[in-house]
Amino acid sequence: MNNIKELDAVALTCDLPQHGLQRGDVGTAVLVHGNGPAFEVEFVGYDGRTVALLTLERTQVRPLRAGDIPHARELASA
Repeated sequence: MNNIKELDAVALTCDLPQHGLQRGDVGTAVLVHGNGPAFEVEFVGYDGRTVALLTLERTQVRPLRAGDIPHARELASA
């Protein structure tokens, strides 16, 4: 079960091409709706600019794991 709390880093489990986001992109859960059926997740570039602030369902994100590794890529235009 996803045990995601506010301010936890999360990874996308699916592509969101309409927002220029790809599976594995990392965001921050800035709000947990109720017991966690959905989350407000902010995706930020390394320049500090917010790329997207989205409401995502539990199936669309997962907590980061010890075996995950950071990755950098250029953001495609949405």
